Amino acid sequence: MSDESASSHLNPLVRFGQDVRRVREGRKITQRALGAAAGGYSESYVSKVEKGVILASAAFAEGCDRVFGTPGLYAGHRARIDEEAAPSWFVPYLKLERRATHVFDYSSTTLMGILQTDDYATAQFRAGFPGETEKVIAAKVAQRLRRRTVLERQPPLTLWVVINEAALRAEVGGPSVMAAQLDHLVDLSAVGNVELQVLPFSAGAVGTYLTAFTLLKLPEGKAVMHADDPTGGRLYQDGPAVEYTVEAFDRLRAHALAPDASRAMIRALRTGKET
Repeated sequence: MSDESASSHLNPLVRFGQDVRRVREGRKITQRALGAAAGGYSESYVSKVEKGVILASAAFAEGCDRVFGTPGLYAGHRARIDEEAAPSWFVPYLKLERRATHVFDYSSTTLMGILQTDDYATAQFRAGFPGETEKVIAAKVAQRLRRRTVLERQPPLTLWVVINEAALRAEVGGPSVMAAQLDHLVDLSAVGNVELQVLPFSAGAVGTYLTAFTLLKLPEGKAVMHADDPTGGRLYQDGPAVEYTVEAFDRLRAHALAPDASRAMIRALRTGKET
């Protein structure tokens, strides 16, 4: 089997890491020097990337392109890793999510992907794809968890999520999984660029006539909207649907609990669950 054929069967993270190491060694650049030149990354970080232990950040991939003189090559490779495990209909949304300056989400019955823990996401995919192998489920979970990196980039993305109480009470994965998920939400609610609001059952009908949706604000000021449907989802890039959803999200925020009260409610729901 040729090197090219063999590499095509590797884990995407390992394949990316080997490509970095091959070019770095070919140009006689040390891991320490690459890390520093690519944006101030440590030698240990570069080593983990090259071994496929961690997924390189988008900024590191762009840094490799600068150092190696390969415009867009590693950045594109890094972006495709996110897309490989995603269904084709979701890829256009993922590309826009990485560009967005703001994400506004209504989680009606389940939590949006960026908020999910490993075990919560695993339970969700197992329920949705009962016939798939563990390997396929693990790939889907890994792709979903990689979406969290948008919260760590510079400049930071602003995430604002209105969570229906139903999504907090559903026992996804069982009591212990939900306990950990609720703990994670409490931790996230303390992050500066994250706002979480709970829409309680007491808000009445306002939370019942809408299904889950996500609004993205792009750098050029344009808003786009992704909405779930029985076959997966649909991306709306302009028109009345986007305008209506912007207004609907404002109404949801107005009827939801304030962030501090929302955090207190999540903590209260956490009480009594298994640890």
